[in-house]
Amino acid sequence: MVTTPPLAAEPAFEWRHGFESLGPEFHTPLAPTPLRDPYWVARSDAMARQLGLPAGAWQTPHLLEALAGNRVLPGSRPLASVYSGHQFGVWAGQLGDGRAHLLGEVRTPADDWLELQLKGSGLTPYSRMGDGRAVLRSSIREFLASEAMHALGIPTTRALCITGSDQPVRRETVETAAVVTRVAPTFIRFGHFEHFSANGQVDELRRLTDHVIDHFYPACRAAANPAAALLAAVTQRTAALMADWQAVGFMHGVMNTDNMSILGLTIDYGPFQFMDGFDPAHICNHSDHSGRYAYHRQPQIGYWNLFALAQALMPLIDDQQAALDALEPYKTLFPAALDQRMAAKLGLPQASDASRALVREVLELMARERTDWTIFWRRLSHHVGGAPADTVHDLFVDRAAIDRWLLQYQELLAQSDRALAAGLMLKTNPAIVLRNHMAEEVIARAKLKDFQPIQDLLALLETPFDEQPAHPRWADWTGFPPDWASHIQISCSS
Repeated sequence: MVTTPPLAAEPAFEWRHGFESLGPEFHTPLAPTPLRDPYWVARSDAMARQLGLPAGAWQTPHLLEALAGNRVLPGSRPLASVYSGHQFGVWAGQLGDGRAHLLGEVRTPADDWLELQLKGSGLTPYSRMGDGRAVLRSSIREFLASEAMHALGIPTTRALCITGSDQPVRRETVETAAVVTRVAPTFIRFGHFEHFSANGQVDELRRLTDHVIDHFYPACRAAANPAAALLAAVTQRTAALMADWQAVGFMHGVMNTDNMSILGLTIDYGPFQFMDGFDPAHICNHSDHSGRYAYHRQPQIGYWNLFALAQALMPLIDDQQAALDALEPYKTLFPAALDQRMAAKLGLPQASDASRALVREVLELMARERTDWTIFWRRLSHHVGGAPADTVHDLFVDRAAIDRWLLQYQELLAQSDRALAAGLMLKTNPAIVLRNHMAEEVIARAKLKDFQPIQDLLALLETPFDEQPAHPRWADWTGFPPDWASHIQISCSS
């Protein structure tokens, strides 16, 4: 593979290639497919700073060409990874990076190592029936969601930028192509382990497990059964991630095992959604006909996927009871983590039987009335800080029910410092999240080559707990969704 020397203002990254070193069974070396006449669509300056990109890098054509897949960054060695997985609960066999190229790991100014990956960068041996491309709308959704989730404090892959092109791509209609540059410590998934286990490649499974332990879970090395210790550690992270999702009203939409990160990161943003009106049974993925990945089922599916990972690791754990013992804590870790997050949403430093009862009651009321999730919690935060109770009352038809609940809540809150409670709530309950209609608005403008709305929305999403009323779209984007938002359909192709 031919590389070119670094040019002016291009990042002189220090690279390493840990995943590549696992061996040829794990990947296919492959350069991205060039993107015709690329242009910048969106950029994250925060991610650029974290990577140590030089000042002025965005202004050079060299970086644009490299992140569009048209030239290879000096020191990178692009490859596509193979993995397998369960999709909608059914074993799908071999999958893999059907439209992504891993460039390698770069050392950051903080002395961390982060992998760079191009998504939408062309055909690979694992593309199956796909075309290897991503479209503009899905790329914008992933870019914004990645950075929004990070700002909310939820573990996630990140996004550096989007490069676009007028090159046509056919989905339900003809759209245009785009490439997202994604960033994460690793993109290894549950499906990587499933792949080698299902194919009886125990040596490769052990090599992968050792790699993950040595690089990301070193404490597991000293355990009597390192593979079981790894499973236990991933169980803990996954339980915490599920609690994060539920507390902020986030739905992933496609929780297949190949979309589950071994680091407990939110990965592969497709038909995701942040909750509008609260409906525990809401299905955000139009392709999910059975409702397998509905909001209230996400915690259960998290455990199901961990069980699939345990099965994949059994050749190394070699003790069914040890695997079950590693999984068992999920049943207490997840509810405890969610209890704590919901207590914080109420401004309480610790969960208790009283806080759990309050949460249960208000969620039942919200579900009956489809109360807006984000607006309710933010208004409640302001009310605790001194705003009139009417701001909360006005969200409900059953005023008597919310009055009774608020009275019980005030009695519990009286045992705490109200100012501290309000401060905790305003740092826990965001003022703004990436709702589907907001993404649709900036996508519509982007299709007309107006990319500034993406940057404007990103600026708000990067500080989701701050009030920014001077922003011209603040009232629109923090208010109730328009009526047409309920008709937005997001499918796996999104």
